[in-house]
Amino acid sequence: MAAKILANLIVMGSGILIRSFAQAYRQALANASKSGVAQETLQNAVRKGSKVMTEQEARQVLGVTEQSTWEEILQKYDNLFERNAKNGSFYLQSKVHNAKECLEEVHRVKDQSSAG
Repeated sequence: MAAKILANLIVMGSGILIRSFAQAYRQALANASKSGVAQETLQNAVRKGSKVMTEQEARQVLGVTEQSTWEEILQKYDNLFERNAKNGSFYLQSKVHNAKECLEEVHRVKDQSSAG
């Protein structure tokens, strides 16, 4: 008889705890959406996921200056890309490639503005 009462109390107590946690979670979600925390967190996640390399970062990755010619940039790119292909660092290889693409866009815009 005592075991049955104890089991009943455990089942009822756990049910109450689960309901209270669920209610607290719903309230936390409601508060977050009212204060804008949810939108801010989502925007930060999107920004981090689609981070575009800046010109400064690209120059640091390739080790070139603003005065470097396009041929020097390509030479540095080829050298670093091949080194990382041989050693197997895909992360660094992708950073080098993204840096070249970024600087390629910068040089293309500069060439168009100087030609036009």
